[in-house]
Amino acid sequence: MDKTELIQKAKLAEQAERYDDMAACMKQVTEQGAELTNEERNLLSVAYKNVVGARRSAWRVISSIEQKTEGNDKKLQMVKEYREKVEAELRDICNEVLVRLYSIMPIYYSIYSILTMY
Repeated sequence: MDKTELIQKAKLAEQAERYDDMAACMKQVTEQGAELTNEERNLLSVAYKNVVGARRSAWRVISSIEQKTEGNDKKLQMVKEYREKVEAELRDICNEVLVRLYSIMPIYYSIYSILTMY
């Protein structure tokens, strides 16, 4: 798909509130290597904000359930494993966002690398 089609698909996904699809489209746009316009940066931001937000909301609910679960070790273990799964998804998404940002802003990545060395 070319950049224009990906942007249109991302906008459609946003209207349908399918933010995982929106993020996937914007990921493909960033992989093309061209500088993003303001609109494209906003689409990227909205996509990942909502993808992360959904997982954060799930994490809060699961953590609350985990804290309220008493005496049932089997259920507690299941809830804990599910929370860990959501945490892993969050970690992966956040790492993906950083990779996307570093790929479209290499100068900032270089500065960040230098600053984090100390």
